[in-house]
Amino acid sequence: MDLSRYRSIVPDWPRFVEASSREEPTVFRVRTGRISPDDVADRLREQGYRIHPLDGMPGFFQVDEGPRPVSFTLEHWLGLIYVQQASTGVAAPALGPRPGERVLDLCAAPGGKTTHAADLMEDRGCLVAADVNEARIRGLLGNVYRLGHPGVLVVSADGRDFPEGALFDRVLLDAPCSGEGTLRRRGGTPPNQSASFLRYVTRAQAALLRKAVRLTRPGGTILYVTCTFAPEENEAVVSGVLADEPVELEPVALPVPHAPGVTAFGDLRIDPRLEGAARIYPYHLDSGGLFLARLRRLDDGGEAVEGEDSTAAWSRVPPVFPGDGMEAGEAEGLVARGVDALHDHFGVSADAFAGMGWIARGGRLWLHALSEWPMEAWASGPWRAISAGFRALEFDTRGRPRPTNDLLQWLGRAVGRGVVDLDTADLQALLRGDALARPEELYGLLALRWSGAVLGRGVATAAGVKSEIPKARGKDLRAVLDRETPVTPPLEDD
Repeated sequence: MDLSRYRSIVPDWPRFVEASSREEPTVFRVRTGRISPDDVADRLREQGYRIHPLDGMPGFFQVDEGPRPVSFTLEHWLGLIYVQQASTGVAAPALGPRPGERVLDLCAAPGGKTTHAADLMEDRGCLVAADVNEARIRGLLGNVYRLGHPGVLVVSADGRDFPEGALFDRVLLDAPCSGEGTLRRRGGTPPNQSASFLRYVTRAQAALLRKAVRLTRPGGTILYVTCTFAPEENEAVVSGVLADEPVELEPVALPVPHAPGVTAFGDLRIDPRLEGAARIYPYHLDSGGLFLARLRRLDDGGEAVEGEDSTAAWSRVPPVFPGDGMEAGEAEGLVARGVDALHDHFGVSADAFAGMGWIARGGRLWLHALSEWPMEAWASGPWRAISAGFRALEFDTRGRPRPTNDLLQWLGRAVGRGVVDLDTADLQALLRGDALARPEELYGLLALRWSGAVLGRGVATAAGVKSEIPKARGKDLRAVLDRETPVTPPLEDD
């Protein structure tokens, strides 16, 4: 698409063109629920990275220089940082999620905005992350698990058909779009979308936004976001919903440079209130493009309300996933056995799980921090729940508990015994599939620790110590260790 058609609405066209043609700098966000931004900054600077914090964006840093892509550091592998465009990092704070709230991300994968919102919620409350694309959901799960967010319920569903019956305090709609704001990843050239795609996507955006309104409680907040410049996909979509849905526009006051929404573009009819939306152009944050519009859900009489509660359809998370078939007593027995084994074998105190819950599914236990969930109110339909928190305990054929790699990493320093400390050569050998000599005092399951961090699970047998870190994760860790091999960083982003 020819971007010159936006010349009349971009406040500084020469800067737009210049910024769009430059390579975008790498930016990352700190997983603040697990480590402080200062600690991450110190660790990376010790490794030779030159970074600086971004104004108005707590926990975000730009990488000015470094020995390798920051995505090939132990900090990234452990989920202490998330590589994310600066522009997309504005969305979750604009949504404003708070600890203990009920929040829905209607188009969540691959999870940048989802996990940012979870951090802002301090992993308290219930954050439902939905997406329709199975491949993208796998990426979403990988990011939720790697960053260690136990307060996220992942659901496979088309947002247009998302189950109703429960209302949320806040709904984020990061709508599918033509993606023009990602042009810097393509050397300044935006995606070339067909006219039929543009007709389809605007209809889909409007349907998703209307669904988001129906899923929000009176007084609640809806944030509509795209990464495109097109007013047809931005202001025009919101304007149509403002005309006939019980919502009002709330002006977006961002703590970073931005432009107001547009109220005129060609033949489009745009509600003048859309000036209160926000546009981020590539030159604002030296990043990509983003559009944000925040709506407040009104009550049925068209009146604004503040803080109205809506507890109907929300319930406590049961000990067993619905439809699993396991009895609650059996699940509680698995929990007791698992917690005891973690204490006896790894020295993990029961206090490590304060405020957490367990739920059984498929003979496994998942650890979660959901204060409640809406699943029992959702009618059957084209959706399915995938995970609540993350898988934490498995059981072998003899019923013995086995902590997952995700759980051991999440526990970190709470693991007090059953640990093998590795030097780099030993870890490289384990990741190649070799066995190490077994410490005399250790047998059975153990935790592998390198550079002060618990990496995951190992096992000590008569044949020696072997790694049980999954192959894909092990391959990524080998790239972290092999500092001489040129690597291409994976795309993570929003």
